[in-house]
Amino acid sequence: MDLAVKLIVFLPLVAAAIAGLFCRVIGDRPAQVVTSAALLIAAALSIFVFVRIGFGPEDGKMMVVKLFDWIGSGTLDVAWSLRVDTLTAVMLIVVTGVSSMVHVYSIGYMADDPSIPRFMSYLSLFTFFMLMLVTSDNLVQLFFGWEGVGLASYLLIGFWYDRPSANAAAMKAFIVNRVGDFGFALGIAAVWMLSGSVGFHEIFAKAPDMAQMRIQFLGMDLPALETACILLFIGAMGKSAQLGLHTWLPDAMEGPTPVSALIHAATMVTAGVFMVCRLSPLFELAPVASQVVTLIGAATAFFAATIGLTQFDIKRVVAYSTCSQLGYMFFAAGVGGYSAAMFHLMTHAFFKALLFLGSGSVINCLHHEQDMRKMGGVKEKAPQTFYLMWIGTLALSGIGVPYILGHGIGFAGFYSKDSILEAAYAAGTQVGYIAYWLGIIAAFMTAFYSTRLMFLTFYGKYRGDHHTWDHAHESPAVMLIPLYVLGIGALLSGLVAYPWFVGEDWEHFWSHSIAVKATEGVLHGMHHVPEWSSLLPLVMGIAGIALSYLYYIAMPGLPAKTVATFSGLYRFFFNKWYFDELYDAIFVRPALALGRVFWKVGDGALIDGLGPDGIAARSRELAGALSRFQSGYLYHYAFAMLVGVAAAVTYFSWLR
Repeated sequence: MDLAVKLIVFLPLVAAAIAGLFCRVIGDRPAQVVTSAALLIAAALSIFVFVRIGFGPEDGKMMVVKLFDWIGSGTLDVAWSLRVDTLTAVMLIVVTGVSSMVHVYSIGYMADDPSIPRFMSYLSLFTFFMLMLVTSDNLVQLFFGWEGVGLASYLLIGFWYDRPSANAAAMKAFIVNRVGDFGFALGIAAVWMLSGSVGFHEIFAKAPDMAQMRIQFLGMDLPALETACILLFIGAMGKSAQLGLHTWLPDAMEGPTPVSALIHAATMVTAGVFMVCRLSPLFELAPVASQVVTLIGAATAFFAATIGLTQFDIKRVVAYSTCSQLGYMFFAAGVGGYSAAMFHLMTHAFFKALLFLGSGSVINCLHHEQDMRKMGGVKEKAPQTFYLMWIGTLALSGIGVPYILGHGIGFAGFYSKDSILEAAYAAGTQVGYIAYWLGIIAAFMTAFYSTRLMFLTFYGKYRGDHHTWDHAHESPAVMLIPLYVLGIGALLSGLVAYPWFVGEDWEHFWSHSIAVKATEGVLHGMHHVPEWSSLLPLVMGIAGIALSYLYYIAMPGLPAKTVATFSGLYRFFFNKWYFDELYDAIFVRPALALGRVFWKVGDGALIDGLGPDGIAARSRELAGALSRFQSGYLYHYAFAMLVGVAAAVTYFSWLR
């Protein structure tokens, strides 16, 4: 078991090193095979670990594999260990499962790129850092993985570094995440100050005492644990693109499509949700921080869905969908439904990776065309992609048939999204009801814009260049096989995993992993909510699909009329609520103006003016003048001494 865990974590690192450092020796194809094989082996081992941990005896629900002592400084003692419990086991399945499919898919998608070994190396490095994050046994090790995925995402988003837009997107992602990470680092420091440790076991044991402490922060006397949890959540807001720190996520589409699938489905953006669930024993004792998590998550779910309604770039529509679905996960965790949040994280990984890689298949089919206004009728050229993307779309929309087999039969999102909304309603709090209703509205919009993507892309007549259409073709098998694997997950993962996450087996499954007390009350309540509240998400999903069909198939002139009628609201949504423009006015332009002042006045006038071009130049001139007195004649020096003595006598006589 210990060996399996070590192999899962370090196989991607070894593969990344081989592909990145020795690609010129071994060649392109071996680099692809090594990285893909390493991830497939890691995925198989993850299934083994998941079964052993999730369904093993109670005393085997958690294990810690210590690798070595890492940091020892005063009272700070940090070991490098791999913590494996149910929460970790779920993330191992998600990360290695999706990443292995992305690796295989990339062999076909990036086949013509001369830098494919570097790309495969970056993918494996990214996966290693994410695995380090989810297996961390302390906050410092978690921060290492946290920053590692930030670094790897910068490399992947800016992979095509010869494109200015890709460089700008990579820098934007890096900088925005640093803003969140500043809060995260402060939160880690606060937890260490309060508990005297960064290890999860010690922190959780002292959580009740921490809840009674106060802290002085920015001149205010604040509840210590609440403050620490809010700071930690700020880090999650950046990494998981929540409202306010979300602006980097859509621009990340500048990277190759497999990058989008890896970042948006299984790794970086889910790190914040994982962190909140990992620290659930702290958050359940911090009700104010949990309310903040709930409100920010609900607002993000609604906000991102409104933008998804208006976008035309096929990848950006799916990107804003990711942002919205992350909001669902956070407000589930905020109301105490941690297992429901992880349930949606797991199912979302399958159907969102399917949608991203399916979009990549469409882009590949149409020779890198991404604008849906220039698509149409693609199901004729790519029928397998068409059917697979419908599976992902229906899973995202939460479509199913209720009342069959107790909790119904449907696509993955039917189980997980409905569980989140039921948990929010069952919480019985004001913020819970706010989250529920915002989630209901977002569910309607999600169904509308996701089927809008399907109708604009695959139905009707082709609207693009006819030369492109003549050469359009279905993707090769190496790209389609991962889609089929993910399609099976989008079909069956919700049905299979429902009892483990929110059904009758949840307590045995999640013991030693999350705050069972908080989750127990919410999950008990969600099974007793009014019938209308549990059916409403499905009704809204079906209504969204029906309205989308009306707009884009039955009456295709309606979208233009609606835009003309609500032009102001349309522009507001299309321009992403003007967040980029707002941040440009508040932060970017003042920063540029300040930088210009430092450049012109500070550097040019003061440093250069008083330095190389000022004081230094005057010193050289004075030295040149004084050097003339160094004649070498004794009578010149005697005369100078006489003048000096006369000046000194005159000065002291004047003082008297």
